[in-house]
Amino acid sequence: MRFRPSRHLVALAAAAALTACSAGDGQRADDDAAAGSGPTVDLSAAEGARAALDEVIAAFGTTEAGEDVRFDVTSGPSAQQAAAVVGGASADFVTFASVPDLSGLVDAGLVDPDWNAGVYRGIPYGSVVTMLVREGNPWGVTDWDDLLAPGLEVVTPDPTASGAGELNLLAAYAATSNGGADPQAGRDYLAALVGDHIESSPASPEEAVEVFVQGAGDVLLLSERDAVRLERDGAAVRRVPLATTLRIDSPAVVIDNAPDVVAAQEFNDFLYTAQAQRIWASSGFRPADPGVAREFADDFPAPETLWTVDDLGGWSAVEAELFRPGTGGIAVIYAEATR
Repeated sequence: MRFRPSRHLVALAAAAALTACSAGDGQRADDDAAAGSGPTVDLSAAEGARAALDEVIAAFGTTEAGEDVRFDVTSGPSAQQAAAVVGGASADFVTFASVPDLSGLVDAGLVDPDWNAGVYRGIPYGSVVTMLVREGNPWGVTDWDDLLAPGLEVVTPDPTASGAGELNLLAAYAATSNGGADPQAGRDYLAALVGDHIESSPASPEEAVEVFVQGAGDVLLLSERDAVRLERDGAAVRRVPLATTLRIDSPAVVIDNAPDVVAAQEFNDFLYTAQAQRIWASSGFRPADPGVAREFADDFPAPETLWTVDDLGGWSAVEAELFRPGTGGIAVIYAEATR
């Protein structure tokens, strides 16, 4: 296995396939939209946010601004959705799982480079990297060092195929390198983790969840939002609140010169209202609004140290220094361990 040249530059064949199937794959928010005078917002979304997004759209429809607005939503793996939009899929508005998926749209001139200049930096909701263990936590896992216990097996998505996989390893690196201050310590930890404890690296977070629930591994690395969903679904698992972890930022942006840009912008503004923020929080995402976050504080334990990608130098530096094929610190470790 090897790392992709850039996660947000996915093969155009995948983009074309997504574009071709979007009208008939059951992902439309309003398949049978009746003819009318209101605008239709074409919206591309990461599949993990789809259920919450449908609720937010319904709530927007009860407002004066959203009364006559219809939505045509396609959802799927975040990087593939981004590639589809870059490849020509119609979009007025996008929301992806993480910031790198948006970078390709900026490079293509579809999104303003200053998309994150607002109060909330264009991030209406997010999550953190966490761990999931079996019921009863038989290995007594409480933090990152516990993953190196002899014989313990960790499941995490393949970082060469999944942005979630990259984020999981980046969280481990941030936690064990003191936010990048001691990069050698972070690399040493990852060499031990990847080389001795990661036996299963599915291609996506959905596949990772599936194999873990079916019995593979002892600890699953995943987003807190996915962990919350599994707990609510009654799976025999338990979330491990981490003292040190990485924040996951999920961007939402209006496409420049979108045909229905006014409606898309009004929807974007709605995402930051208390009503919409409570929907994100109720769905397992950490809300951007501090007031709403305080309302849901019991659902989202505050880590003692919450690193961000900006703490590590920003996504450009992270991609170059850690994930560039052949030279990036994490890329080299993973490639050597999976030969």
